[in-house]
Amino acid sequence: MTKMRQSDDNRWIPMTSVASKTGKEVAPDVFYYTNQIVNVIMIGQPGGGNWILIDTGMPQCAEEIMHVAEGRFGEGNAPTAIILTHGHFDHVGNVVHLSEAWDVPVFAHTLEYPYLTGEKGYPAPDTSVEGGLLAKLSALYPHEAIDISKRLLPLPDGGAVPFLDEWRWVHVPGHSPGQIALFRERDRLLLSADAFVTVRQDALYKVLVQKEEVHGPPRYLTTDWTQARESLRRLCDLMPATVIAGHGQYMEGEALQQGLDELLQNFDELAKPDHGRFVD
Repeated sequence: MTKMRQSDDNRWIPMTSVASKTGKEVAPDVFYYTNQIVNVIMIGQPGGGNWILIDTGMPQCAEEIMHVAEGRFGEGNAPTAIILTHGHFDHVGNVVHLSEAWDVPVFAHTLEYPYLTGEKGYPAPDTSVEGGLLAKLSALYPHEAIDISKRLLPLPDGGAVPFLDEWRWVHVPGHSPGQIALFRERDRLLLSADAFVTVRQDALYKVLVQKEEVHGPPRYLTTDWTQARESLRRLCDLMPATVIAGHGQYMEGEALQQGLDELLQNFDELAKPDHGRFVD
């Protein structure tokens, strides 16, 4: 079988935020850790039990994430599996290292397979969209294909999440073809990936200070804005009480609901760029 590999352009990105290297427990069994500017999520009771890793963070940070996992679940306690919300560089940055070190499978939506099996890379980020400095710097971001065929498995049809009986996955394309969110009905906890985020991800200052606001998907990497709007609507219909997004701090309650309502009602003005390669 072909040896797994990260993308040829996989490299450390010199970017951070005030939340980097910090973690928060949002529920007794749900913890997220901010790795530079992106969140990785660990689901499972702390201690020595089974747990699942959602996404794998920024490139060249595997040892950092393993250290955090050991602190929460115990030394040598590998996750049962890794689940990828999608295949962009900041979500798969350490998937080869971690899945090999832990000897675990990796689950993803089949529409993400071309980008995870070495078949093709994502389109290069669109630096022409209006926005802050991070949009202009997005040319630095890795976007070539990775190949994790050796460990890659498809998410089950129908929304079931492997090893997480209470959770279901929701297809939320737009930012990427096979992006998924995860939702738990019991406490209406949503892991929104990059379908919407809780920081303006193209603005350097807001990312650095992690200014909390409900915002559309990162503009420079979102390729289908019609699908992105419908995906946001699908998540709003779930009426989440708490959200952990791919970027930004967790949000809950009235601030979350008001932010989602405003974003959905004014999506073209607040989220969709006025111009760019991916705008109709």
